[in-house]
Amino acid sequence: MQSVLDGEGLETVDGILLDLGLSSMQVDDPDRGFSFRSDGPLDMRMGPDATQKAEEIVNTETEQELARIIFRYGDERWARRIAHFIVEARERRPLQTTRELSKVVEDAVPVSARRGRKHPARKTFQALRVAVNNELEDLREGIIAGVERLAPSGRIVVLSYQSHEDRIVKRTFNSLAGGLDYPPGGPLESLPVLEVLTRRPMRASEKEIEDNPRARSAKLRAAERRAG
Repeated sequence: MQSVLDGEGLETVDGILLDLGLSSMQVDDPDRGFSFRSDGPLDMRMGPDATQKAEEIVNTETEQELARIIFRYGDERWARRIAHFIVEARERRPLQTTRELSKVVEDAVPVSARRGRKHPARKTFQALRVAVNNELEDLREGIIAGVERLAPSGRIVVLSYQSHEDRIVKRTFNSLAGGLDYPPGGPLESLPVLEVLTRRPMRASEKEIEDNPRARSAKLRAAERRAG
């Protein structure tokens, strides 16, 4: 973010909007490996700078670490069971495609738990994507970097679509509003730099959800840079 602003010759900006939603074009491209509904390589990298593919995580991490990733980044209640099934499957042969992994996860989730749920592999695929791309750590760093370039009274608005993303936004806003962890690497206590404008996240109206069903999961939080 800072390199883009520097390239445009901008020292500060009055507003920043971070939309954390995925591009449908990325999700729908089987070659990117994001989709559990179509077959493709277990990739899931957002860009070439990612240090590893999902295939490497699935086939090399310990069962304990896989369970941690799936639970922390996917909020998946069956994380331990899924991790166990993955390890058993890869012992027979490495998992290389999205369809192979999707089938393993589907088999791991008990039939009784699938009723009324979305696809059983949805949360596991989400968790692996987050881990591959270091999304939560980058989100926090991105918010802090954006706040550094906000002009006094400038506002930062973040749209998140997953509970783990929203928690990061809330905690980072509150930390900066309390004078903690700012500037990065500096003292743990300094003057507050933000005023949080949304104590609770704003949600889409029923009319907006009717027009755009994907807005149902969106949560909006906003904060303002303190003057002086």
